[in-house]
Amino acid sequence: MLNWLVMRIAVLDRKKCVRGKSCSYECIKFCPGVRMGQETIIKGEDGYPEISEELCSGCGICTKKCPYSAITIINLPEELGNPMHQYGKNGFRVFGLPVPKEGVVGLIGSNATGKTTLVKMLAGQLVPNLGGENKDWHKVIELHRGNEIQTHLEALAEGGTHISAKPQNVDLIPKAFPGTVSELLEKESASFDLSRLGISHLADRNLDEVSGGELQRIAIAVALGRDADMYFFDEPTTYLDVKQRLRVAKLIRGLAETKKVLVVEHDLAVLDYLSDYVHVLYGKPGAYGIVSTLKSVRVGINEFLDGYLRAENMRFRKEGIKFLVKPPATEWEGRDYQEYPAFTKKYASFSLDAEGGVLRQGEVIGILGPNAIGKSTFMKVLAGVEKGEPSLDWSLAISYKPQYISSDFEGTVQELIGREEINREVFDTYLKPEVKDLYSKRVKELSGGEMQRVGIVLALARDCELCLLDEPSAFLDVEQRIKFADIIRKVTEKQEITTMVIDHDITLQDYVSDRLMVFEGEASKTGKARAAEAMHSGMNRFLEGMAITYRRDPDSGRPRANKPDSQKDSEQKKTGEYYYAVEE
Repeated sequence: MLNWLVMRIAVLDRKKCVRGKSCSYECIKFCPGVRMGQETIIKGEDGYPEISEELCSGCGICTKKCPYSAITIINLPEELGNPMHQYGKNGFRVFGLPVPKEGVVGLIGSNATGKTTLVKMLAGQLVPNLGGENKDWHKVIELHRGNEIQTHLEALAEGGTHISAKPQNVDLIPKAFPGTVSELLEKESASFDLSRLGISHLADRNLDEVSGGELQRIAIAVALGRDADMYFFDEPTTYLDVKQRLRVAKLIRGLAETKKVLVVEHDLAVLDYLSDYVHVLYGKPGAYGIVSTLKSVRVGINEFLDGYLRAENMRFRKEGIKFLVKPPATEWEGRDYQEYPAFTKKYASFSLDAEGGVLRQGEVIGILGPNAIGKSTFMKVLAGVEKGEPSLDWSLAISYKPQYISSDFEGTVQELIGREEINREVFDTYLKPEVKDLYSKRVKELSGGEMQRVGIVLALARDCELCLLDEPSAFLDVEQRIKFADIIRKVTEKQEITTMVIDHDITLQDYVSDRLMVFEGEASKTGKARAAEAMHSGMNRFLEGMAITYRRDPDSGRPRANKPDSQKDSEQKKTGEYYYAVEE
């Protein structure tokens, strides 16, 4: 490692800090510096603790004594210099800027490491304060003189640049605009052919009458339809199935032939498919974020998975993430199992036929298929939320996390978990670290990703024989997805239960699943649920139906989507090997 000098930063999360209301300012009381007569931590005029980064010794006692985990003390290499932007004393800060350029620049990294701040700065909506009181674009330009981003910053200083942004939380759109899809496009001055996203039939539909996946495509249509200098897409694949994801990726790539595009995407296979370059965002969520140098898409994603950035000589994760290059064995080394019979479920305009199957202890079954084909319905029947024909007559203890999570619980996350009947040993061993930082937050104030984490943890913590998880990756960043995939596997094996996972993220399904169930049919009309089969045959069946092929990266083993009609795509289709071919 480089022999860098160290600078110390202290961050206070004001959403967690209670300002002495139910604590005794333990951060001040136990600080060694304060005990020696220094003003290392004082109580500010607003009641919040103020920590002197110059006087702080980095002992970490205040972080351990704070009952609400509101304080973070971090040592950073001094070579980073001043932050690009900082939110007040002891506030979140971000170092560096992404480089906008023609083509698609992807941002990969954890949530809460500064992507919203970065986009605001690149759009000219926020002048970087350089860690102080700066309000002058020319100082920012001087700092970047001679760098590729200089031209973009000069354009901002001369009058700004027009950005078209697709927001992350598309479910908020109907609340902000109660009209129809066509009226929304007109209001946003967005001219776009909805048939290119397969949603022309929604033109006269009210926004509060469409599904999450339809809302996502509507938001993308609005962003694509504006005339702008730079386009930003924040998590454009949430709620979309695999085919819809690649369809969106193609449209974004087409836009990038003449425009600058910035994309935040947590589906690694999609990010790889649509990006020309990537920046890795790393740091500590909620405390600080650092933008890496610009990298080629393959190198950037592989370095992110490895947890080590070569150009920066920086390790930001203890262990790398690796995927199996070869498919899992076709035969399960069986343990006890439970059978379920074939059943049907009929609605006025949709019917599902499900083949009978076998649940095996210690096994994760992945579920793949297009949207509106009956996957969630199948899971609801198994969970007993809906009744199939014939009714399932079994006595399995079941834990179920639905696709859309909400709660009217008035208390905090810690209080919610405290009232649930859960396996405390499993919770303390595998799950508590994933939600401990949320303990003091009120359940009703959680973000989509935070609510998802709590939902997954509660589902896995309950004593059960069958755990059902519907789209657990929604709103989670890449690291959280891989981390939870690993936890799902460990809890499933430790408890010797069966876990079923519906998810459209091919990378996650590849990482977590032992067998696959493939759903086929006609969207919103009929669905057929096939019995679980080996990963190799299941992936090939699913991808053949989608007319998509994937290859394996030789270094990380991760799946990479082939460009349609490319040499690799044609070769794999010819041999019927849609998934497990290794890239040379």
